Amino acid sequence: MKDYAVEQMRNVVLLGHGSSGKTSLSEAILFDAGAISRLGRVEDKNTTSDYDEEEQARGFSVNCSVLPFEWRGCKVNLLDAPGYLDFVGEVKAAIRAADAGVLVICAASGVEVGAELHWRFLEEEKRPRLVFVNKMDRDNASFERALEALRTKFDARFVPIQLPIGAQAAFRGVVDLIEMKAYLADGQEAEVPPEMRAAAEAARTEMMEFAAEVDDELMLKYLDGEELTNDEIRRALAEGSARGEFVLVLTGSATKNVAIPQLLDAIVAYLPDPTRVPRTAVNLATNEEVSLTADPNGPLVVQVFKTLADPFVGKLSYLRVYSGTLYSDSRVWNSRANEEERIGQLYMVRGKEQSPIPTIKAGDIGVVTRLGVTTTNDTLCDRGAPYQMPRVTYPEPLYSVAVFPKTKADLDKLGVSLSRLVEEDPTLRVERNTETNETILSGMGESHIQIATRRLAQKFGVEVETDLPKIPYRETITKVSSAQGRHKKQTGGRGQFGDVYCRFEPLERGAGFEFVSEIFGGAVPKQYIPAVEKGIREIMQTGVIAGYPTVDFRCVIYDGSYHPVDSSELSFKLAAHLAFRNAIPQAGPVLLEPIYKIVVTVPEEFMGDILGDLNTRRAQVLGMEQSRGNGIITALVPLAEIQRYATDLRSMTQGRGMYTMEFVRYDIVPAHLVEKIKAEAEKRAEKEKERGG
Repeated sequence: MKDYAVEQMRNVVLLGHGSSGKTSLSEAILFDAGAISRLGRVEDKNTTSDYDEEEQARGFSVNCSVLPFEWRGCKVNLLDAPGYLDFVGEVKAAIRAADAGVLVICAASGVEVGAELHWRFLEEEKRPRLVFVNKMDRDNASFERALEALRTKFDARFVPIQLPIGAQAAFRGVVDLIEMKAYLADGQEAEVPPEMRAAAEAARTEMMEFAAEVDDELMLKYLDGEELTNDEIRRALAEGSARGEFVLVLTGSATKNVAIPQLLDAIVAYLPDPTRVPRTAVNLATNEEVSLTADPNGPLVVQVFKTLADPFVGKLSYLRVYSGTLYSDSRVWNSRANEEERIGQLYMVRGKEQSPIPTIKAGDIGVVTRLGVTTTNDTLCDRGAPYQMPRVTYPEPLYSVAVFPKTKADLDKLGVSLSRLVEEDPTLRVERNTETNETILSGMGESHIQIATRRLAQKFGVEVETDLPKIPYRETITKVSSAQGRHKKQTGGRGQFGDVYCRFEPLERGAGFEFVSEIFGGAVPKQYIPAVEKGIREIMQTGVIAGYPTVDFRCVIYDGSYHPVDSSELSFKLAAHLAFRNAIPQAGPVLLEPIYKIVVTVPEEFMGDILGDLNTRRAQVLGMEQSRGNGIITALVPLAEIQRYATDLRSMTQGRGMYTMEFVRYDIVPAHLVEKIKAEAEKRAEKEKERGG
């Protein structure tokens, strides 16, 4: 590609619910722009965007692809983001790197939950946007219904600048309301069909009113009855769109390649270049937040917005340059790690294709391989002028599995490989649960985790098995109980003797464990008191109901005895074990389970089904509300009942439901479930023995 000024660049993210047609649209865009010579199809697994094996096998996007092309003297970096909700991290990263968005909605399905989520992300980052109503050739397609859905779901003013000619099987082109020309399916210009003339004139008048509002002079001219010129309308629409005063709406069909050039014209004309999208960073030298200008001669500020582990070339780091110019074969400073980083060869990428380039200038996007300490979200800059860009915030994971290596060789590589996997995808989390002694891999859904474990095998050669994570149940007591613990052993020679009397008292939930000594007069020598506490801390990890840790109680040692020869720290530790085992069964022991607050958002027609299902999950519904055609349910639910809720909710709502969850507290398990939990704990123990765990 030739060298472009910053004002001639556009960084645009394609967003929308899964199956709205973004990948087909990106393919049609590249074809019409001359970036590719053959139009691929998702069904044929040969699109430029979906090049990953997983994407081709599943038929939907998993990764965000960068797809640069040239149009009308501009370079456009198109970022095709996944629509499937499991891969929301890719969406957030793409929106950060982009300066504007094109929200794609299906003319038949209307505004679905994924589109609403993506709209919210655009709002958070304050990105201007266009809407493209796709699939006008599909059965049940209706531009009017889609437009009404947009106005119902979103708090924005939508301004169509095109009208479709026909719909469904009769769809054959669009009317451009600025030029008042028709563009037909074969790409030819034509007159506006006579039957559409009145509707087109009315829509054009409405569009001009929106344009006139942007500028006082235009408003006066319009009120005086003068016709606005096409150039004046375009300038006003571009200004109003960039300021977020309204959202322009276009339409067409990606698979039939109808009205795609007109969408490209709109991207170049109505979406802002990098100089018009404000960016801020913290100047670490002064600790002040500063505005960045997309100036190739400014201070170097680069952010890594995506990382890919490639088995052939190593780590690929996708970069957005916000200020300055990044050079191949140079050295930069990683402001998070406080380390120098060597930049090797820079590349421009289109899907999986890489073309070497000498520089990446402010406002542009590119890739570098084999960075050392740099990960997603890191900022690269000059050592003498350190900056830090705001980090992308990712949603909390919703779906977890326990991960077990298949072989000893897999065990040795597991930790490092999981770390590299999380580095590649920040929406994945890995933790070692010390209560359940399991390695937990968490993500946004079942497909997300399946793909992650396959990548572990394909990229890092680590085979794993997965299972439902153990619920981190806990045990506690509900009343005061006292008992003696007496350990006495005589084996010839020096024996063992420890004798303690302990009182166990319940504490409020979340208080943890307290140990108190009420020993006076030396019934138990001071040097043995810490051994008693140590003994209790050891034995409390294995409760009396089902072997779960016992919490939220106080242990008070108030009496005991010792032997001047046979007593030892070990003896008193073992005596403490006995006191615990003797007293806790008399202290009203109960099982505790983690309770989470979930907020479920579904289309209103699914509300009844979701409420009914939550009732079967022992949920306590806290509230319900309606918002722009959606129902929002807030409830408290035991974790044991929602471990696979991500999958269940999608199945109940045809993929249109979503939810968030956060830990709230521990509550007592109902008595009728305790025996079942005990049996499951025993089964797991057997399974662990078989695994050698």
